[in-house]
Amino acid sequence: MIKVNSTVNFNMSRLRQLTQAQVTALEQTAEALHTEVVQAQVMPRDTGAMQGERTFIKAGEPITATYENGSTAVNSITKEQGGKVSIITTSPQARRLYFHPEYKFKKEENPNAGGMWYKNWLPGGKNEDFAADAFKKLYRRISGL
Repeated sequence: MIKVNSTVNFNMSRLRQLTQAQVTALEQTAEALHTEVVQAQVMPRDTGAMQGERTFIKAGEPITATYENGSTAVNSITKEQGGKVSIITTSPQARRLYFHPEYKFKKEENPNAGGMWYKNWLPGGKNEDFAADAFKKLYRRISGL
């Protein structure tokens, strides 16, 4: 009979770093996707508000800070929660425009404007691998792997 003993030591500090790198890479992947969509000029655009300040990354609950003078600030880009982030557009017309690609969209500002503007980045779309590839690159860079 052969007896074998082994001891495993985990580098908990490095494991925490790798876990935090996953979180950061996920948040940055959502930002990269938003930037990619804006640069592809596929969102309908009039003033630019819908693709600009009305579209943001939501991950977890917003962080609110209250200052000594009584003013408050809210950070809308928050830490991911449960491995999920969302890209949210709060313009009142966003849902109507997104789900009605048959509308005649103005092409002066964004020549590729149309409904369902995330379609190319969803499964089956021509850029379906964008998010996975971006996450891999970001994770490797952030984690130092």
